[in-house]
Amino acid sequence: MMEQQQQEQQEQQQQDRPQLSHIAQQFDDCADFKHQTYAQLNVDLLYFDHMIDGQKLDREILGPLQSAPEDKLQDMLDRLSFARKSEDKQIVEDILSGSVALFHRDAVYSIDLYSPKGRPISQSETETTITGPHEAFSEPAGETLSLIRRRVRSSHLKCLRFRVGEITKTDVYLLYVADIANMDNVDELKRRIQGVEIDAVHDTNMLVQLIDDRPASLFPQFFTTERPDAIASKLVAGRIVGIMDGSPYAFSAPTSFFEFFTSSDDYYQRWSLGTATRILRFISFIITILFTCFYVSVTTFHYEMIPQNMLLTLSESRSRVPFPPVYEALFMEAVIEFLREAGARLPTKIGQTIGIVGGIVIGQAAVQAGFTSNILIIVVASSAIASFVMPSYIMSASIRLIRFGLIILAGIWGNLGITIGIAYLIIHLSHLTSLNSSYMTPIAPHKPGDWLDVFIRAPFKLLKKRPTQARTPNPVHVRTKK
Repeated sequence: MMEQQQQEQQEQQQQDRPQLSHIAQQFDDCADFKHQTYAQLNVDLLYFDHMIDGQKLDREILGPLQSAPEDKLQDMLDRLSFARKSEDKQIVEDILSGSVALFHRDAVYSIDLYSPKGRPISQSETETTITGPHEAFSEPAGETLSLIRRRVRSSHLKCLRFRVGEITKTDVYLLYVADIANMDNVDELKRRIQGVEIDAVHDTNMLVQLIDDRPASLFPQFFTTERPDAIASKLVAGRIVGIMDGSPYAFSAPTSFFEFFTSSDDYYQRWSLGTATRILRFISFIITILFTCFYVSVTTFHYEMIPQNMLLTLSESRSRVPFPPVYEALFMEAVIEFLREAGARLPTKIGQTIGIVGGIVIGQAAVQAGFTSNILIIVVASSAIASFVMPSYIMSASIRLIRFGLIILAGIWGNLGITIGIAYLIIHLSHLTSLNSSYMTPIAPHKPGDWLDVFIRAPFKLLKKRPTQARTPNPVHVRTKK
């Protein structure tokens, strides 16, 4: 009976207030939408209860309302820090963003009580480090911004907000440090984000594909990370950072091909150790793309390149294999990718078991059955291990895909095919840009000063200038007296 009376009161008040009726009707058939009516106060509240803090609702709204006399309620609402709204569209957007809409007579107030239920700050699973901070971003944009602000405590750190997605209306934030970032880069990113026309954007890695210079390329043209310390260093270096509500990843731009070979660990260790590790990553890159295809080329066309002492061992290893080396290599590379993908999708403990046991069992069985040779197992395993040395998963995945193309070229034309493939790869990389800056900086254009923080990690006292790719108006960032 009381529910029926309350429903009748709501219908009567909606008829008396057309704006309330119009807004409430937009949330019809929304089971999680709340419409509370306080007839004695002539107040209506519209909100989503799972998006707000219930304790703050009681403390900041319901408590003051119930303790105030009805004749002084309007004055109290005007004194409180409630934003008064008039446009229906803005009120609806505020409700969808976690605010409470309060209707009293002819006035409408919006009170921000957004309290997202997100996971706690934890360690990064994809970008682990041995030394240095272990924090990682989480999905709510507010927590991401707080982690960045805690590391860059400057009033020069600016934050611009955009809405992307015609249906999802996802919040996207652009961050940059004034007087350090190049404003042409900021304006270009603003233009691209505002030009995105799509129904829904769910993750940062999805957004960067919509604003790439060359979306058809295999190579990522925005650097993405979930580490707050990495993003703070990008901001100080003069780059522009973007984050998205609902995504644990942030992106920075402009970026270069060589930036994907750097890790936060490089700067937390002694410069000599950081340099050795970085050189190891470039060696692993060469092994990943060339080792297997070079095996195919040599065993198919260029037996004269094999040392005489090893030729007999290789012949015995391949004597029972009925397939050409190119088929043999493609088969084993595909098996490695199957195991890698299965290990990534399964639960952690099961995935590790599948990766280890599956690799050993399938590899041994393939050799005994004559599908492949022992030497190829070693070559493919070495290439797979080398691909894990690179700190960026996205770049590692791109390089693994390129490896299949080079294997096919090596099986068709031998070393000539490998040369053609590498030449095409270099030409393609030279044509790529990131925010209209060269993707191959500092090689093309030639910037020898940047090599101190690309191919090696020089001591901090030598890293006096910010990267030239950022085109910063304030290039000097290290000032030492020694």
